[in-house]
Amino acid sequence: MRIFIRFFALIAALVLAPMAAQAKVQISVDLSSQRMVVNSGSGASYSWPISSARAGYVTPRGTYHPTSLQTMHRSKKYHNSPMPHSIFFNGGYAIHGTYAVGALGRPASHGCIRISPANAATLFSLVRQEGAVINIYGNAPVRHYAHAHHRKHVHVAHRSYHRALGYAPAPTQRVQSIFGSVIRE
Repeated sequence: MRIFIRFFALIAALVLAPMAAQAKVQISVDLSSQRMVVNSGSGASYSWPISSARAGYVTPRGTYHPTSLQTMHRSKKYHNSPMPHSIFFNGGYAIHGTYAVGALGRPASHGCIRISPANAATLFSLVRQEGAVINIYGNAPVRHYAHAHHRKHVHVAHRSYHRALGYAPAPTQRVQSIFGSVIRE
């Protein structure tokens, strides 16, 4: 009977060990939507806004595994900035909490992936318990700005020309602002 129990325990260990190794947190970061989806091996699921690299900086794309977890890291490169619950995955790049929660949902970092401090603590705990696979994909949204300064400059020059003549009032034109509303100058 003891041999049977040992044999059953050995078979159970061989079957369950690979399943335990796969019970990793799946972290999917979509740079296009500025969102992170987290699926835990225990069944928990989350979707959070992020901030990735702003213009002039890069958030690396690809599949990574955590290389270091630090409860509180301070950036030596960026003025000793606090990076609570840092999960490093590619050199100096990390997923970490930020106190600039108003910037979440749009690119704002130097390359790291920022999330709220509470979400960073939750993710940190999950990754510490289960390990993780981090998949980063997509392209950060591009902001388009209207050249309102150029139009205003041309319009002001046009207005001063009419004043210099002294006999024609400046024309009233409808100018559409970059926010879509119509302004009269």
